[in-house]
Amino acid sequence: MAAVFLVTLYEYSPLFYITVVFVCFLVTSGLVLGWFGLGVPVILRNSEETESSTRVLEKQMRQVKNPFGLEIPHPASASVTKGVGLTPDCLEDCVLTCYWGCSVQKLHEALQKHVYCFRIKTPQALEDALYSKYLYRQQYFIKKNDREEKYCHLAEDAQVVDFGPVPRSRYPLVALLTLADEEDREIYDIISMVTVIHVPDDSYRLSCRILYQYLLLAQGQYHDLKQLFMSANSTAPTSSDTSPGESSTDRSLLEKAGLAEDEAELPEENSKDCVVCQNGAVNWVLLPCRHACLCDGCVKYFQQCPMCRQFVQESFPLCSRKEQDEDEST
Repeated sequence: MAAVFLVTLYEYSPLFYITVVFVCFLVTSGLVLGWFGLGVPVILRNSEETESSTRVLEKQMRQVKNPFGLEIPHPASASVTKGVGLTPDCLEDCVLTCYWGCSVQKLHEALQKHVYCFRIKTPQALEDALYSKYLYRQQYFIKKNDREEKYCHLAEDAQVVDFGPVPRSRYPLVALLTLADEEDREIYDIISMVTVIHVPDDSYRLSCRILYQYLLLAQGQYHDLKQLFMSANSTAPTSSDTSPGESSTDRSLLEKAGLAEDEAELPEENSKDCVVCQNGAVNWVLLPCRHACLCDGCVKYFQQCPMCRQFVQESFPLCSRKEQDEDEST
């Protein structure tokens, strides 16, 4: 009966075509507006739905106190023949041990031994893992909060002017910071810090800088410290003893590593303004690109980094809301 009715409607009435068009319109509208449980296109969503769907996952962080700090106060004057000055900044009494010409392979084997065999919490432990595969060793005792510059240099009879062409089998300088007091090793999760430093020589004249830093934990892990990249709107003043081009390049690289000696003199707005709104303080680091460029208000609108356009997988704040409120109050 129904079939006969449809055939009659199709042959004698234009209502059939009207009905078909109307049904198609209803189905299309339902799909677009999500009546059937399907996703709604971004262009038709309101701001609250867009905000919740595009928010990048926040990476859960665990706060650990690092008792070690090491800087190169005058990188432009450092060389293999002249030596290099290092400024430690430690929360406890520490021992600074410098290894010149340390074997690349043996150093990374020592880091693996820290994970699987024994903990590198003393200079002797690292020396046992290196099997004396270094050219020269120096050691300094660092008092708590002592920021006096320590001068490290090769022995005069070493007669080393370069460490060969790149890629090299030896690092120019490896600095190890360890806690001097055995009781302090039970308090801190981080028990030592290994810093790999490039020192210019006759075959590779790139200015002195920190290449890698590894934090060694008491539980048997080690973490490679990574640089955070921040935007800079102005050029910092250059040193008088270097050419303008070289100083500008070195300055930008040192700023990224956090080693610029007059970094605190930069205008506050150049280092804290969000690159999007130019108003909020930069507080969010985007991963994996490690750009620190967004404030608390803008981070929820971006799935791609506004600086390099790389997709953001995770993010973490530099400081919590409570810490920001305390800083503003002070």
